Amino acid sequence: MDRRSEAPAATLDVRDLRMRYGTKDVLAGVTFSAQQGEVLALLGPNGAGKTTTIEILEGFRARSAGDVAVLGTDPERGDEAWRARLGVVQQSWRDHKLWRVRELLAYQARFYAPFATADVARPWDVDELIDVVGLSESANAKIVTLSGGLRRRLDLAIGIVGRPEVAFLDEPTAGLDPHARRDFHDLVHRLSDFEHTTIVMTTHDLDEAENVADRILVLDEGRIVADGSADQLARELTTAAEVRWTSGGQRHVHAVRDGDPSDFVRDLLAKHADVTELEVRRVSLEDTYMALVQRAESGLSRRGGKPDPTTPKASKGQA
Repeated sequence: MDRRSEAPAATLDVRDLRMRYGTKDVLAGVTFSAQQGEVLALLGPNGAGKTTTIEILEGFRARSAGDVAVLGTDPERGDEAWRARLGVVQQSWRDHKLWRVRELLAYQARFYAPFATADVARPWDVDELIDVVGLSESANAKIVTLSGGLRRRLDLAIGIVGRPEVAFLDEPTAGLDPHARRDFHDLVHRLSDFEHTTIVMTTHDLDEAENVADRILVLDEGRIVADGSADQLARELTTAAEVRWTSGGQRHVHAVRDGDPSDFVRDLLAKHADVTELEVRRVSLEDTYMALVQRAESGLSRRGGKPDPTTPKASKGQA
């Protein structure tokens, strides 16, 4: 029976998570949960609390306050058997450069074998994993000879060699070319859909978050200022849309600031029989993200305000 047909089991449960360094609150009451097989993307400006949140969930950092459960266990009390159920992909690895790819993965895989269960066969078959992450042609190469993109693929393989039930991915596509990014997106969908892995990833790539995440959490100044799918976040903030069409040999664009653009489209078609190339475009995730951050920085999020979607947006590099 497909486990995903059953009621999903909560794998992450975070309640009022707080982290203070001296007098500075890095996390100020973060609350969220995630289900089995769900993909969460954490977005937010630098210093928003993304990495701190993940390090607490991984058990690498003690929190100041709040309740946290990962696979039913408080990360501060997790033992080896619990840790074997997690996968961690850091932003970069600097060790083992003289190992060969297959040798290193085979060595790492051995540590997970004692923790195999009837439900999860650990570790991942090394040759299968090498193929999945696109390292078949480099399987016998020394790690020191790998390009940055191939090294990043190896980082991903190391992080999931134990067939994790929860995987934490910190900027997983940093340094990857567009083709490799597509391969990564396919890997995330495979882990989620077929391995039933819950994935929490940080990224500055808004398009990536939109492509791979079931839910997006936007953090700012240690608080979650938005939680939902890309479409839900866009609709929560603004109903702005653009209607584009061709009529009389000319291209037209009309901005619908409020309400359902369907009303405008119906009226347009009723009045102009020669309309072609009709297109309705909602605001993008990038527009939504920048509006969220702007709202949080201005304090409107705490007062229930709504930003103006026509405000000029910053570049992606500022994410």
